[in-house]
Amino acid sequence: MKIAPAWLKHINAQRVLDLLTQAGHEAFFVGGCVRDAVLGREASDIDIASSALPESTRDLAEAAGLRVVATGLSHGTVTVISDGQPFEVTTFRRDIETDGRHATVQFTDQLAEDAARRDFTMNALYADGAGTLVDPTGQGHEDALAGRVRFVGEPAQRITEDYLRILRFFRFHAHYGDANRDLDPEALHAIASHVDGLGQVSRERVGAEMRKLLDAPDPAATLTDMASVGALEQVLPQPDPSKIKPLIDLEMTLSVPPEWIRRLAALSPSQDASEALRLSKAEGRALREIQSAALGPDAPHALGYRLGQKAATDALLLRAALGREPWPASATEQIAQGAGAQFPIRPADLAEHFSGAALGETLRQREDAWIASGFRLTREELLR
Repeated sequence: MKIAPAWLKHINAQRVLDLLTQAGHEAFFVGGCVRDAVLGREASDIDIASSALPESTRDLAEAAGLRVVATGLSHGTVTVISDGQPFEVTTFRRDIETDGRHATVQFTDQLAEDAARRDFTMNALYADGAGTLVDPTGQGHEDALAGRVRFVGEPAQRITEDYLRILRFFRFHAHYGDANRDLDPEALHAIASHVDGLGQVSRERVGAEMRKLLDAPDPAATLTDMASVGALEQVLPQPDPSKIKPLIDLEMTLSVPPEWIRRLAALSPSQDASEALRLSKAEGRALREIQSAALGPDAPHALGYRLGQKAATDALLLRAALGREPWPASATEQIAQGAGAQFPIRPADLAEHFSGAALGETLRQREDAWIASGFRLTREELLR
């Protein structure tokens, strides 16, 4: 079996692989880039696994005039940069000690041992420079094509090695799983038995995984499965996955791209969601703004003016998904009108007659009247 993605033929990818193999080391493209090639998808990163020790990889790359970044020498990883393109090169390794989040590794020259420590069968795929596929578990290629997310080896062992894999399991199912296929029952049983381990995972890493999961085309069923084994309530306060499906259906009807923060606003109404996922201050404000506007009375043009086009669209989509108000037929045009509107008077225009708090209140009242008029009141009318 062979793969033939465009990146395989690129001179930079071949150059990095060749500098290892020509020195007598084994080297293979590995993981996501190979999985995506099997599925006919574009790859964002190209990683390489090799029998070469990290110091050897560094020395060979530098001798070839390539820039090297010591990404994680103790874990066997160096980043080799060829003509501006980075390639993470990691030595074959096996875990000798794990604590539920981090692993102490030992380098090996055995590809099978390297594959055995990976999370899912579809990620334990390798390919040589000619594109010949290597599937050490014997299941990765078939599972990738079938949309079946399975742990390598014993699910409970993989999970207790790194509890983040619980979230990765659901995220990978949302992006790569067959929507018509039930999740692997052995994996779900193991997750349900060890779901408390998610408490060992940093909120930042939880937030990163949840962003990616919520950005999947349709994560509704996956989120319901997460809730069924207790994983969703471990990472979010008061989650309600039933609110996601109406939102996603509306997004698809209107051809609106996925947006994780909009979906999070539907999934968890609690103000504590920001802290649970360690959102940035800007992300937390955006989340609260969407939720508050969705529950408020503002018309589409007013939301467009006050929030801008993106946040106003998110708020109206959430409002409709929550059943508070159907999506208005001309919502897109009204939002755009509001987002482009410019209030025609300034504080200086009223300063002759008002000052201090009275000036601010008068300005606010006239702005409210201008918005309520659909932006039709003129400057002269507002100043009268």
